[in-house]
Amino acid sequence: MEKKHQTMKEIPVSERPYEKCMRYGPQMLSDAELLAVILRNGAKEKTAVELAREILEIHPYYKGLLGIFHLSLEELRKLSGIGTVKAMQILALGELSKRLAAAKVQDKVSFHSPQSIAEYYMEKMRHLSREEMILICFNGKNKVIKELKVSVGTVNQTVASPRELFLEALRCEAVSVIMIHNHPSGDPTPSRQDIITTKRMQEVGDFLGIPLSDHIVIGDGSYVSFREEQMM
Repeated sequence: MEKKHQTMKEIPVSERPYEKCMRYGPQMLSDAELLAVILRNGAKEKTAVELAREILEIHPYYKGLLGIFHLSLEELRKLSGIGTVKAMQILALGELSKRLAAAKVQDKVSFHSPQSIAEYYMEKMRHLSREEMILICFNGKNKVIKELKVSVGTVNQTVASPRELFLEALRCEAVSVIMIHNHPSGDPTPSRQDIITTKRMQEVGDFLGIPLSDHIVIGDGSYVSFREEQMM
């Protein structure tokens, strides 16, 4: 006999996500229940919790909350019960989570070593689906005066020209710069192109009197510093 679909109204009040959240606090809810609170409602054949579980399992490789970081608008809209509005809410949730994980007051961040820089940018970049290059500009007191995204590439390559990079450094009167980019594969080992690009940037920086102090490659929970590895 086919199991009858249970609507949210038919679920005991004590088990409904909204009611549980109000009574016990959000910390007592499962990942699916928390997501269900944000979704608010499900579809004709599923409750908000059931829909949330589908979302957490839809990615072929990344399951659970981690999957939200890697889902696209198109992938979400393939699910029954997910329209454009809900898909955008989920994508916004993923972005907020990344920003929250990396939320620190920049003035209080002490960039005293490659490790401290890598740790600060790890949560911002480890879940990106494409390679991105960030330029950090420092003043004479080694304080960050500007941070900007100079390039967005493909899943395995980003291209940043010396002209674009150092034009920005000149505009903010930087005394030195550091490049950071991510590897979506999770492996921070520098590629041959990474090494070539770093050498080019270093040569141009030395010529302009704005030295490239380091190039840090961000992986998933690990990093490689060209300076620490004596690759520059």
